[in-house]
Amino acid sequence: MAELKRVFLYAEFQVSVPFGKDVWATANPAMQAVPGLRNKTWLSGIGTNSVGGFYEFDSIKNARAYAEGMLADFAKAAGGSLTVKLFDGDVVAEASIGMSSPFFWAHQNVQQQNR
Repeated sequence: MAELKRVFLYAEFQVSVPFGKDVWATANPAMQAVPGLRNKTWLSGIGTNSVGGFYEFDSIKNARAYAEGMLADFAKAAGGSLTVKLFDGDVVAEASIGMSSPFFWAHQNVQQQNR
């Protein structure tokens, strides 16, 4: 299998924390230094206040390192369970571009410029 160029990671902490600046203010700067992390969309559970995110990484290696490192450490410190799932972003590229996915926006614009 060829090395993936786009890996999506879904993570959710099974803790109830109302989402506010205290949740993300220190996390954002730390995450901006994570190798291979291209972007993150924060998630807050409706009615549960679980905290999570949808991330894009440049490789499986970097996504796994983040999940097994920083995410696992945070879950342990918060005393919460962690759910993590990895998704192949390469195989879904064409279908996602067809749905105007913001995660494929730059790729879509390059394709349109090359026409």
